[in-house]
Amino acid sequence: MIEYFNEMFDGDQVRAPYSALDGWTREMPADFRAMKQAEAEAMFRRIGITFAVYGEGGDPDRLIPFDMFPRVFTQMEWRKLERGIKQRARALNAFLLDVYGRGEIVRAGRIPARLVYQNDAYERSVTGFVPPRGIYSHIVGIDLVRTGRDQFYVLEDNCRTPSGVSYMLENREIMMRMFPQLFRENRIEPVEGYPEALRRTLASVAPAKCNGDPTIAILTPGHFNSAYYEHSFLADLMGVDLVEGADLFVEGGFCWMRTTEGPQKLDVIYRRLDDAYLDPLCFRPDSMLGVPGLMDVYRSGGVSICSAPGAGVADDKAIYTFVPEMIRFYLGEEPLLENVPTWQCAKPDELKYVLEKLGDLVVKEVHGSGGYGMLVGPKSTKEQIEIFRHKIMEDPDNYIAQPTLALSTTPTFVEEGVAPRHVDLRPYCLVGDKIELVPGGLTRVALTEGSLVVNSSQGGGVKDTWVLAE
Repeated sequence: MIEYFNEMFDGDQVRAPYSALDGWTREMPADFRAMKQAEAEAMFRRIGITFAVYGEGGDPDRLIPFDMFPRVFTQMEWRKLERGIKQRARALNAFLLDVYGRGEIVRAGRIPARLVYQNDAYERSVTGFVPPRGIYSHIVGIDLVRTGRDQFYVLEDNCRTPSGVSYMLENREIMMRMFPQLFRENRIEPVEGYPEALRRTLASVAPAKCNGDPTIAILTPGHFNSAYYEHSFLADLMGVDLVEGADLFVEGGFCWMRTTEGPQKLDVIYRRLDDAYLDPLCFRPDSMLGVPGLMDVYRSGGVSICSAPGAGVADDKAIYTFVPEMIRFYLGEEPLLENVPTWQCAKPDELKYVLEKLGDLVVKEVHGSGGYGMLVGPKSTKEQIEIFRHKIMEDPDNYIAQPTLALSTTPTFVEEGVAPRHVDLRPYCLVGDKIELVPGGLTRVALTEGSLVVNSSQGGGVKDTWVLAE
């Protein structure tokens, strides 16, 4: 039987970070807890914190389940994570700058050329282009899991448009409204500085042709997008415009925003749509979401796009296996955070092992996200395993496999009271003229007993994440 690390309890003893929450939980009557849960759901609905799952019927604006029991880190634990996350963000950006330039890491034989240059996310249209400050990924979401007191692993990297930061901020806001005494009695590091830090980061990478304070906007695919709430939420908190492709046009080597007072030059675009839809003249010609000619303006230094087109090649799960090598190659350091051991099905020997051990492994598509396109072997039926076996054999390059990790658990409010549920963590690292991250992140929780899949699209929920101040 697998032993899971319980972040609150060490045997029968409450671990120090959670000591203040033990009495709070025990003294909370069931009817009061139910009332507070309903209050939280009403706040989420009133504020409009919803998400959509593509391809499903039913409610297109679904509430994400919110668990009121916070997850807690000590200052020492957070500092260890912070150093490792910043190190990883530096290495990933060095990799992106390199592979769109001389490709030294490929020339040195550290990463196979085909994984980079034949990758669907590699954008040849920006080869040779150096974005402002040499930064490709300005918002890096690093997904982490914990397996022991001091054991943390990076599950995957998100260098394009990592979502979920609105939940991090709103989880905290709602907890502070509902349980103000908890925040009076505990010294908890704030997270509300994220929008201002994001704005500073975006402003710091303004293009060469920007004169004065840069004009910033968030480019959204529109209100049908699953993360539209987050787009509008961040635009409001940063005090910038939320725009769609139809609101922008290109003229005279610049990108302009249509306003009621006439065209306004736009300097920095925080894009929340995929590369393929950014510019129909450069990428998908049928895109109605982007701006014709935008890439020409970008390459000529007329506008900055964050994160940069092409950053997605660093998100690939096959590339992920080489991030420790990137850290050694570019930074001359040893990785502070470990990768999960990973087998690449594209390699015949590793494919053979994966097929033999399929029932014990987690298998993922190299371009997959959101918990889709994956197999959790120990939680799957024989029929599901056999179906997935055929998928892997038909296209082995499309899959990687990892051991089934003993993800840590945290206390979670469930119908019968409080029970342990598996969690992961996504901190958000901002990369501009400096690298910074607020002390916290998005904790996702698998609400189904025994489940290891925390994605909201697969029924997972969210928690407030506390970092205790010294």
